Amino acid sequence: MALYALGSNGNGQLGVGHCDDISVPQPSLFASPPSQPLRILAAACGGNHSLMLVQTSPSPSSARVYCAGLATAGACGLNSPADKVANFRPLMLFPADAVDAEDLAATPSHVAATWDASVVVFDSCRVYTLGTGSRGELGLGALSAEILRSPSATRVPNFPPPGNACVVDVAAGMAHVLVVLSGGRVFGWGAARKGQLGEPAVASVAAPREVSLPAGFSAVRGVAGKEFSVLLSAAGEVLVLGGEKWGIKEAAPAVLQDSVDICAGWGNVYVLHADGKITAWGRNDHGQLPPKDLPPIERMAIGSEHAVCLTKDQDVVSWGWGEHGNCGPGADEAGDVKGRFNVIASHEHVPASLKIGSVAAGCATSWVNIVPIDM
Repeated sequence: MALYALGSNGNGQLGVGHCDDISVPQPSLFASPPSQPLRILAAACGGNHSLMLVQTSPSPSSARVYCAGLATAGACGLNSPADKVANFRPLMLFPADAVDAEDLAATPSHVAATWDASVVVFDSCRVYTLGTGSRGELGLGALSAEILRSPSATRVPNFPPPGNACVVDVAAGMAHVLVVLSGGRVFGWGAARKGQLGEPAVASVAAPREVSLPAGFSAVRGVAGKEFSVLLSAAGEVLVLGGEKWGIKEAAPAVLQDSVDICAGWGNVYVLHADGKITAWGRNDHGQLPPKDLPPIERMAIGSEHAVCLTKDQDVVSWGWGEHGNCGPGADEAGDVKGRFNVIASHEHVPASLKIGSVAAGCATSWVNIVPIDM
């Protein structure tokens, strides 16, 4: 396996061994890499740190979380050797002498990241947060100033609420977290002034608060923009929380047909359909919306202001705001790849025994995951 990265890298968040921005993919480096190929299950990116949930074998229990980037906010855990960590290291959540048997046996299932905090879910039922949470991002209730930052993970108390509910989706914006539970209930915490956590719209929510949903609406997915959230029901119904800016709420379709994935950037929403087409709406001043000649898409990843997609022909294409090289070389004078796309990785350069397995995107950061053909 190889993980290749490009884009913004001032704090080592690409994990490529240095802290320079790059516009041509370079391999991300892993400290103590596992002997088996890594498959990226999920990626989550804060302002200056990156989380990778990876699987090292067909067994789900082989899932592990790695982190790279700025460590000073605490979001990279306890084993960061410097302020900036320019390779991916196993995310150490608990002091070695404070790990109980339950934590030791747990398997990470979901990750999310706000600007300065990380969220890790174990076994789809236990939610932990770490990092900096001055606006309630840690979900731990009212905290004294001296513990608003913690590189040690703390379990969000009394969550999920009693009733055997499991986490089915977790998303984070710049400063808010959204969790979808089995059974369709939704909870959130963090910044809430723009209505991104529903009503009432208040400055911040320090502990998990249930989102009031319309009668009959049962959520199965949730995505978070910078200051808005979007929920999707099993029937394809769309519910936007906040989103007055950039027309997110106004332009949202009432129902989505044949959708296979939904993602959000800071000011956009993207929906991938079974036929490979993308429906998108929102901000477009940097060319964030898909160009007209986009080929059929197999997988998509959406960063803060750009998109990275794997086509059905096994090429990786990117468009949007690319000032840091995250959309590849050839951005215009404003730093945009607008009205067109760049091919940042091609199947023509991948050995026959390998394939492009997935893509990821963050805050002006992009990744391409190369895996064995049978993985």
